Amino acid sequence: MDFDLSDQPQIVQQAAGYAQQGYDLAMTWLLSPAAWSQFALLVVAYLLAIYVTRRLRAPLTRVLTPQDGATDMLSSARRFLLMGFPLLLPLLAYLFTGIGEQVTRSVFGSGAVIAFGKRLFLFLAARILVREIIKDPFLKVLGRYVLLPVAALYALGLLDDLILRLSETTIALGNISFSVMALLRGLIAGSLLFWLGRWSNDQSAAYINKQEEMRPATRQLAAKAAELVIFGIAFIVLMNIMGVPLTSLAVLGGAIGVGLGFGLQKIASNYISGVILLLEGQATVGDYVELDNGESGTIVKTTARAMILETFDGRWIVVPNEDFITTRVINYSDQGSANRYEVDFSVSYDTDINLIPDIVAAAVAKHPGVLNDPEPPDVELRGFGESGIDFGVEFWVNGIDDGKNKYASDVLFLIWNALKENNIEIPYPRRVIEMRTAPEA
Repeated sequence: MDFDLSDQPQIVQQAAGYAQQGYDLAMTWLLSPAAWSQFALLVVAYLLAIYVTRRLRAPLTRVLTPQDGATDMLSSARRFLLMGFPLLLPLLAYLFTGIGEQVTRSVFGSGAVIAFGKRLFLFLAARILVREIIKDPFLKVLGRYVLLPVAALYALGLLDDLILRLSETTIALGNISFSVMALLRGLIAGSLLFWLGRWSNDQSAAYINKQEEMRPATRQLAAKAAELVIFGIAFIVLMNIMGVPLTSLAVLGGAIGVGLGFGLQKIASNYISGVILLLEGQATVGDYVELDNGESGTIVKTTARAMILETFDGRWIVVPNEDFITTRVINYSDQGSANRYEVDFSVSYDTDINLIPDIVAAAVAKHPGVLNDPEPPDVELRGFGESGIDFGVEFWVNGIDDGKNKYASDVLFLIWNALKENNIEIPYPRRVIEMRTAPEA
């Protein structure tokens, strides 16, 4: 192939040069006995890998398949290894090809063809990993657009040249300069590290939340501490990968300190208040609280900055942690303590009021949510009304009289039925209207 391309653009001349190199390499391989022997070894290695894979499939499946319903760590490891079974064929082919490469290099002094075959098998393994094994959406995208292109460039032998070019190309940001390679390495490593940090944080939080002997506030504090440690380690590792010395972050730390003193003061206050709340256990997830402004709800989530309340009408209220420290907050739950409620009712003046306390107290005590401790239901005479005699009944329950719990309504139903069963009249206002006519003249 001899063409005069001196009049063509530089990019066309470079493309032609690469094509010429590829043509020369192909002709060398086609006409070389060493190349043909390496091709034969590649075929033999692949066929041998197929045979070994088929022989190992059944016994490995029996050994690695865990019992149904097993959730221990060993069973999870077995399931993970079973997921990677499709990688066995290309990895065995890579291993057998590596053995063949040593043979060809000792006999012919060359192993370019079989080395290309090794890289090709590695690319096939990466392709199977991305397409069949990885299930996480983020990791699948990262594998499709990062791992597979890198594996393809490595298989073609172009990866080292590309890395050299990217390492030589720099980007300046003020007094700091980065190579494009360092920036790409930081982006890829950062994505992997923070995905791993998120996964580790979820696993540690799930493990901590299973420790029933720990108080809820202590579990939350431990989960927050684990989160800080995990992402702190991820950040330090990322800085080392990018080649950024930690001492250079001193200026950044000073700037953050100044920011905390001015614009970030509220954020710092809310964060510290959140830590105090977790340490003291004044309010935690599941508690029903009423704020100083009258809003109330159940704490469904805590963050570094705020607590999220869910009202019984489905609204979410974001309350800064500082408000729980600096304002008056009523905690109706207080780790499951009982609450006292009361309802009012009236009976007719014709009733023997001495019977009312026992009848109503016995009726209210039948409710499954009413407690006998700290006190059983208590019926009190409140006064003599315009239409009847007024009573009130006090009772204790574990919970809030709202939302799914309708204690007051249930108790009123019980009182109504008990009074009707004992033929006790519930009064209602009565008016007597006297009609008078004018005397005839």
